[in-house]
Amino acid sequence: MADIRTYTLIYVALLVLGTGKFVFFSFPDVFSYWMAFAGTIVLAIIKTLLIAAYFQHLIEEPRAITYMVSVAVFMVLLLTIAAGYSIQ
Repeated sequence: MADIRTYTLIYVALLVLGTGKFVFFSFPDVFSYWMAFAGTIVLAIIKTLLIAAYFQHLIEEPRAITYMVSVAVFMVLLLTIAAGYSIQ
């Protein structure tokens, strides 16, 4: 199990990533809207992976469970995309 130092480092990384999302939209001279949007999506994915890996302890689980969760997330994304197309 991870120690308090690891949790603290991950928490600080999440705070930095959250601040990065704010910074993207705070400087419109540097980042266009779509650059800020794409950066926010990338940072959100990184934050999600960090939370799933460390705070939900998936990093310590056997690889089979990690693969099963990965396939489930992929299927949810496919269903979300399919639902988005069916609404149009």
